[in-house]
Amino acid sequence: MQTSNHEREKEDAESAQSVAPPVRWWRSWWRSLSPTRQDRYAALAPLASVLMFMAAIIASFWYLRTEEVDREQEALRRDVEYAQQRVRLRLLERQEQLMRMARDIGTREMRKADFDGRTEALISQYPELQSITWINDKRQVIYSQSAPTVATDQLRAIGEGLHQGETLQAYEQAREMLQPIYVQEKAQPNELPPLLQLHVPISANSRYQGELLAEFSVDSLLRYGTPTEVMARYAITMRDADNHVLAGTPLAPRKTPTELLHWRAIANEYEVPVSPVGTALMMRAQAYQTSLGVVGSGLFWLVGTLSAMTAWLLLATWRHTRRRQRAQEALVAETNFRRAMENSVLTGMRALDLQGRITYVNAAFCQMTGWSEKDLVGQVPPYSYWPDNDYDNLHSQLREELSGKTIVGGFQVRVKRKNGSLFDARLYVSPLIDAHGQHTGWMSSMTDITEPNRIREQLSASYERFTIVLEALDASVSVAPLGSAELLFANKLYRQWFGSHTEGHLQLVAQAGKLPVRHQPEAENEDGLMGLPTGSITESRSENAEIFVPSLGKWLEVRSRYLSWVDGRLAQMVIATDITQRRLAEEQAAAQAEKAQTASRLITMGEMASSVAHELNQPLTAISNYSSGMLTRLENGTLTPDQMKFALEKTAHQAQRAGQIIQRIRSFVKKSEPNRTLAQVEEMVSEALELAGIELRRRNVQLTSHIAERMPPVMADAILIEQVLINLMKNSAESIDMSDRPLGQRNVELRVRPQVFERLPGVEFTVEDTGKGLPPEVLEHLFEAFFSTKSEGMGIGLNLCRSIVESHQGRMHAENLYNGTEVTGCRFSFWLPLATGVETTTLTTTSEPIKRTIA
Repeated sequence: MQTSNHEREKEDAESAQSVAPPVRWWRSWWRSLSPTRQDRYAALAPLASVLMFMAAIIASFWYLRTEEVDREQEALRRDVEYAQQRVRLRLLERQEQLMRMARDIGTREMRKADFDGRTEALISQYPELQSITWINDKRQVIYSQSAPTVATDQLRAIGEGLHQGETLQAYEQAREMLQPIYVQEKAQPNELPPLLQLHVPISANSRYQGELLAEFSVDSLLRYGTPTEVMARYAITMRDADNHVLAGTPLAPRKTPTELLHWRAIANEYEVPVSPVGTALMMRAQAYQTSLGVVGSGLFWLVGTLSAMTAWLLLATWRHTRRRQRAQEALVAETNFRRAMENSVLTGMRALDLQGRITYVNAAFCQMTGWSEKDLVGQVPPYSYWPDNDYDNLHSQLREELSGKTIVGGFQVRVKRKNGSLFDARLYVSPLIDAHGQHTGWMSSMTDITEPNRIREQLSASYERFTIVLEALDASVSVAPLGSAELLFANKLYRQWFGSHTEGHLQLVAQAGKLPVRHQPEAENEDGLMGLPTGSITESRSENAEIFVPSLGKWLEVRSRYLSWVDGRLAQMVIATDITQRRLAEEQAAAQAEKAQTASRLITMGEMASSVAHELNQPLTAISNYSSGMLTRLENGTLTPDQMKFALEKTAHQAQRAGQIIQRIRSFVKKSEPNRTLAQVEEMVSEALELAGIELRRRNVQLTSHIAERMPPVMADAILIEQVLINLMKNSAESIDMSDRPLGQRNVELRVRPQVFERLPGVEFTVEDTGKGLPPEVLEHLFEAFFSTKSEGMGIGLNLCRSIVESHQGRMHAENLYNGTEVTGCRFSFWLPLATGVETTTLTTTSEPIKRTIA
């Protein structure tokens, strides 16, 4: 027996030397284990083998399944991106065509007839294009062309304005960026298919003039833009940002036999945003067929069943071994958990016994103070982290702490670190009770409050600086809550003007009344009960009004806004600025402008003095001739009563004509305040033609006037409007005279006709000449004060003309006339609104206007 054992050991040693080093290490490790551990590992070995086998089989199936799904997904992604590219190119082609139209409109190369023709051709050629609308810079529809398939509710009427929503937001964005903007309308409950909108801005010389709004049918875009081979393989749908289906029919969700096996088959689908629209329009494709799922494989179920049976047989042994380990693991986990909690707490914790000796500190306490647990545990007062100059105070607090006089909110102390630096801390103390309910000491928690104290000091200093700035303002600032007589805040200037009461604040609000708003809100944005904005307080805007306060003798500009006070109450802040000096300056400027208008009329009449003298010389010469003739016939005795009556009538007519000329000149030159009355257009034009005709006849310029019949009256100062007409016609005659035009081309034409401007009825006055026009650099500064192209001009004529027109709520414009590339003259026009209450139906003109020619 001994021999056989010796031989066996010898064989084992020889075999150990013959195997590889990893195997020798494994055998050595196994023999070093205790029998209990060997039994435990031996019991786990079969289960581990089965689990590894199952894992290998599952990994193989999963790898094959993943490869197949990846191939299908890659094919789907490639096809969807190809379809998206086709749709993108189709949209970009339409965008380029619309941008060319917008460029032609901006350069005024396209009119309404051209617009209708081109838009109709585009809509009929491309079925996805539903409508094209021309919108001006006032957000009003000028022209619109739609396809027959557009619903009635989606048509845009001429003159209609844009309302709030995605369309208005895209309009404003295109106006700011001057770039095409796509927007997808949200689906509405009216079951109408939402349209994809393209906003193309219209600009000229970087100035915004409106936009072209093109609307696309998403369904037609999908139908005609997506390749047929892609639609044959996949269910293609178009969705908006809220995942609402806009076009196409999605596949119904695939149902599995049980919810636990929902991963049996992976749905092959892919989604990509449609460029250049972005995430507002998504293209999603779903494959009609998917590959067989992993769970559907029979081999998978066979291998899984066999492995489960083997694992079940070994489960009893594994559970027995596990119960043996459970108690030890629970103890280790509990100990580690408590230690982890102590080390992870950011609050410093310290335990004292009844005599004040430190019995425990956590890691956070050591990190705060810089002392280690070994240094702190066992210390008695004074502790090493006490500052030297605070011993007495800290000893007193410690005695109160040990006697049970704890403060609920804690108390603040100064703590010294090991490196000698100090920091502020708040200390909370509570009794320490053991498991038997005995009071064994005191537990303290400490928090570093150095940074909160620093922030509090900075906030206090910032508040002080803010108060100093408000006190130094040259404007009155007051804040009062709504519906209360309490004054929440008032700066120094307010207290000087109104004292420390709310009466001044309420007086400013009441006297200012309802402050004007720059942008009138819609009716649904206002609360009719309170008169306050219903939107967010942070979105409220400042409003201002100018009032006169008799008690102060000052003009004040009052600005008001609503704000949320620190306690949550809704309050109103009023800022009043003294603008007395500014109002005086404005009044002086108005007086100077009136003097400038009178000076302009005097200058105009001074330039026309020789012509006026010539005009008066004709009736005076006629009167002299008639008188001399009657005297001669009276001396000869050949004067009959009929001849005398005829001569006296002619003399009276010539005298009346001279008097009318003088009266018109006096009325024109006479200084007077602007007096707007109900004025007839024909009378104003007739007076201006009589006075300007003198100058034009002197310069051999033919004056032609066209006045529409039944012109409605306007509310205007007739003398000022006559001054504008005379200045424009006189300037036209001077331009013709300076350009040396031949006699047949020396013409000035005055046209008066009804015209609608910005949806308001009015009258347009147009003066055209055949001069040399205006250079581009002159057109830019034409209406500026003291700018003149004449060597002896003052540069106030056209500036005053525009000021007079704009004071009547009118508009004035100047442009050159072209024949090809040649400048053939210049046109000045201005527009005046009709008097309130006049029927706009009288604006219709006849085919034969009144024509007057003055040679």
